[in-house]
Amino acid sequence: MFILEEEKLARDTYEFLDKTWGLNQFANIKKSEQTHIDAIENLLKQNEISYTILPEGVFSNDELQAHYNTFKVDGVKSVIDALKIGATIEDLDIKDLEDFVLETENAQIINVYQSLQCGSRNHLRSFMNGLDKNGCTYTPQFITQDEFNSIVNSSNEQCN
Repeated sequence: MFILEEEKLARDTYEFLDKTWGLNQFANIKKSEQTHIDAIENLLKQNEISYTILPEGVFSNDELQAHYNTFKVDGVKSVIDALKIGATIEDLDIKDLEDFVLETENAQIINVYQSLQCGSRNHLRSFMNGLDKNGCTYTPQFITQDEFNSIVNSSNEQCN
């Protein structure tokens, strides 16, 4: 359920930032985040777990709600701030998905989480490309610097 809401956080934030800035990164990646939500929904349905997706910008998890509220305030300050928010979200997603993969032995769940991680690595590369073009950097807050460097210094991946 947490991953479902975390993917929703990404989609909702990118939707807001796309309306604010109209950057291709937000327009394209918000669509990808919807496919991430769909993948988690499929897992929940297959395992007959009931769930509710709240309206845009509303989260049952207080930490995710606080992130969204902060991202909305900071995301309108500048394009650079908006791109850094994108990098932050993907940084967080990669770390959380890594942690959740270690907590299960269910191959189906692991496969979905690893596919989502692959997408998040590509999204991180996209946001970093935007920051690089603006002469800015991002320091990872959740994954290690080595993992971050490995991701941003490698090519986009084909994710299932």
